[in-house]
Amino acid sequence: MEEQEIRLNFHAPAAKQVQVAGTFNDWHAEANPLEHTGAGEWTACLKLKSGQYEYRYVVDGVWTDDPQATQTVANPYGGLNSVVKVGLADRTDLL
Repeated sequence: MEEQEIRLNFHAPAAKQVQVAGTFNDWHAEANPLEHTGAGEWTACLKLKSGQYEYRYVVDGVWTDDPQATQTVANPYGGLNSVVKVGLADRTDLL
């Protein structure tokens, strides 16, 4: 299966640390810290195989929703996980 690079962006001007945890890293936030790129913007690039992944940001230790997420699913803790879909739907050269 081919991996695709996915870029996650988060705006948190007051944050000292932003991480992302999800089904792609067994919910280990420390595995994927975001890089502070200035002006309150944080970014991370992930290489993910095709599929659907759930995730949440961890901002200074607090689990936080992604306000830019277009899809969410309920999680067992009464909140919502954001969903990102990685697919090969746009690839017609494989047929």
